[in-house]
Amino acid sequence: MTSTPLVVLENVNKHFGDLHVLRDIDLTVNSGEVVVVIGPSGSGKSTLCRTINRLEGIDSGVITLDGQPLPAEGRALARLRSDVGMVFQSFNLFAHKTVLQNVTLGPMKVLRKSRTEADARGMELLERVRIGEQADKYPAQLSGGQQQRVAIARALAMNPKVLLFDEPTSALDPEMVQEVLDVMTDLASEGMTMVVVTHEMGFARRAANRVVFMADGEIVEENTPEEFFTNPRSERAQDFLSKILTH
Repeated sequence: MTSTPLVVLENVNKHFGDLHVLRDIDLTVNSGEVVVVIGPSGSGKSTLCRTINRLEGIDSGVITLDGQPLPAEGRALARLRSDVGMVFQSFNLFAHKTVLQNVTLGPMKVLRKSRTEADARGMELLERVRIGEQADKYPAQLSGGQQQRVAIARALAMNPKVLLFDEPTSALDPEMVQEVLDVMTDLASEGMTMVVVTHEMGFARRAANRVVFMADGEIVEENTPEEFFTNPRSERAQDFLSKILTH
């Protein structure tokens, strides 16, 4: 895999009041790479994810996307948001719009696509996330797992350079988790650049090119899934894995 850096964080710091939530973060995500970020609650994983599309500002350091520093506001920021897709823990769908309308809204409003073009692409993406038959329903008529797959289709509709997932399965009932992870695994195998914050270790093992382990706002170690899960180097990671892998 040719490693072209797509998302680069250099010496990034972030505080919430007195709380130092990101400490000197250095991270490079290459084009086509799937990076899974894991770690205990409160380690800064979600904040890290949210800084990459400027949902959270940073106090110091630099974040670049495709060689360009992240813009702070205005039109350039809106453009950045279309380059960086985001899938949240809560699905954030518009309740009064159909599934297909949820997916086509961004392309029509931001990318200025015609309805015909947006609908065709929207249907294609709904098929891709395995819910084409639900296109005319409203979010409330779907299961949580289906809603999350709509949210993934909606993010893909903007043709993003990178997709961010912030604990995409943690609000789901256990039996729905796999259907969402399956779609994410498909995307990973198709070469989508992804940064995934998750508690799903099976997904990390299966789909990640690299696992990044965070604790107390720092990246404690990063490695291939195989190495990380079988031979974690830091005590923090050993401790974390011993707690979660024994259940």
